[in-house]
Amino acid sequence: MSDELEELYQQVILDHSKRPRNRGEIPGGVHVQGDNPSCGDEIMLSVKFGPAGEVEDIKFTGSGCAISQASASLMTMKLKGKSREEALRLAGAFHTLITSDTPVDTTGLGDVVLLKGVRKFPQRVKCASLAWRAFEQATGDGTKATTE
Repeated sequence: MSDELEELYQQVILDHSKRPRNRGEIPGGVHVQGDNPSCGDEIMLSVKFGPAGEVEDIKFTGSGCAISQASASLMTMKLKGKSREEALRLAGAFHTLITSDTPVDTTGLGDVVLLKGVRKFPQRVKCASLAWRAFEQATGDGTKATTE
């Protein structure tokens, strides 16, 4: 990673971890609890799906390292308003981006691509993917999703 890209990465991570977007809960939404026992990161993801299955609203609460909180913040910004299919495509693209060198279509991920550097640190991959895995569970592609 170039020095300029590394600096941008650090700025984005710090900004989103200190001032997370879409923080909170959504009454009546789908709620998924996620945790990373190896480091203590925790997240509660709330998702409200619209009548056509689109991500009408998405918020999170929880605590953890700067990477987990920034990733959750960035994710909520990118998935809000997307169709379920597009949101799942972005989640899959993100997973590929941070876990392999396989070329992947990152269209729609925006600043989220700055997290690709975590692939060098396997423990950080778990931090960065925590919110994304919770989202997959919320769509019904996983387990442990609850509704209120």
